[in-house]
Amino acid sequence: MKWVGEIKDPVHGYIHFTEVEKEVIDSPAFQRLRRIKQLACADLTYPGAIHTRFVHSIGTMHVSGLIGNHLMEKGYLTEDEVQKLRLAGLLHDVGHGPFSHVYEEILDKYTGLTHEDVGERIIRETEIGDVLERYGYSKVELSKLAVGRLNVKDKMFLNQIIAGHFSSDIMDYLLRDSYFAGVEYGRFDVYRLVESLDLIEGKLAADYSGAFGVLESYIISRIEMFNVVYFHRTVRAANVMLARAMDFAHEELGLCPLKSLEEFLRLDDYKVMLDLESLKSETKNHLVKAYKIYSNLKNRRLFKSTYELILHQRNDFFTNLINKVAIRKRIESEIGEEANIDADYVIIDVPQLLSVPVNPVERRRSEILIYKKTAEGKRVQKVREVSPILSALSEFIDIVRVYTMPEYRDKVEKACEKILGYKPFSERISM
Repeated sequence: MKWVGEIKDPVHGYIHFTEVEKEVIDSPAFQRLRRIKQLACADLTYPGAIHTRFVHSIGTMHVSGLIGNHLMEKGYLTEDEVQKLRLAGLLHDVGHGPFSHVYEEILDKYTGLTHEDVGERIIRETEIGDVLERYGYSKVELSKLAVGRLNVKDKMFLNQIIAGHFSSDIMDYLLRDSYFAGVEYGRFDVYRLVESLDLIEGKLAADYSGAFGVLESYIISRIEMFNVVYFHRTVRAANVMLARAMDFAHEELGLCPLKSLEEFLRLDDYKVMLDLESLKSETKNHLVKAYKIYSNLKNRRLFKSTYELILHQRNDFFTNLINKVAIRKRIESEIGEEANIDADYVIIDVPQLLSVPVNPVERRRSEILIYKKTAEGKRVQKVREVSPILSALSEFIDIVRVYTMPEYRDKVEKACEKILGYKPFSERISM
């Protein structure tokens, strides 16, 4: 590839880019990612976690290139396909809304869409698509590959590089989120992991003999980052407050429904914060509540967790029940009534992302594959079949919490114990 410039990245060092990548990066739709924080309000707990979707996307492009070059050396890809992979990695998050996954909760609730759905449209319908086609690439093909939905029979593994267990997205965000949060839990040897990958029966698998240690480290990093950063009690307190404020004012703020792609592209963290600030003089009840919650968030007067239940094994009945918005709202109302407070200040929080490895696109658990070299050839196995550590860690960890305003904490805690049953914070149970 012909490099035309470089970016100094704190995680990967110097990242080089080609002319087509430069033009995509310079497009307004991509530059918008500079104004969207990667971890929403996590900086209220980890002050250094102020990095953006922009720099994460640059890093994902880089890691996509590392994986692509490795597979090209093995004869699976051409240089042109490596360029496509880099572009797909660059664009994989272009559909994120303000405050990343916090907005996606609102988007899913009112439209049933994901950021991948929006991302496909942005790639096809904005100047990004024009840039791609000017350089001879199909904007439809890349819009599918960028979100791991490309349907090409003999090249399905390309989706795994963007949105599978060994995806460039996961590899970058673990390293990057760990670096900016100032924790060590997400660190692993990305170069060794990439070098261990091979295609076995058309799927990406890691070499057991050559890199199993780094694979274990990689998987454990995902679980630890979930526990310590992504679903940290105080991180989630800030994020659920922001989500509730955005939900109350979603129509007034133009968050949902999506009237046009142009309106969506005007949404970023700064605009939403300014719009929430403008609600100060509103008199409508739902907007008064939106501003009150936002004002407390702005001044770091965070909601408190009054009840916490940790499940180490998935109970389908309980999980399906608690993941339904209508059921959660009903339980919130019951808690509010029992505590004699406004139920709009009671929030039941469950993970939107699972703690254990899942397929990022299908949003469900799937197996990580390894291969062993034998006299008969390369033999595939599931990773938890050969690792006692990962077998023990392979079950779901579901955390259910109930949040409320600090002044209602005692009332809500008692109400939760009456309605949900007494479970001390330290207790970890299996159901």
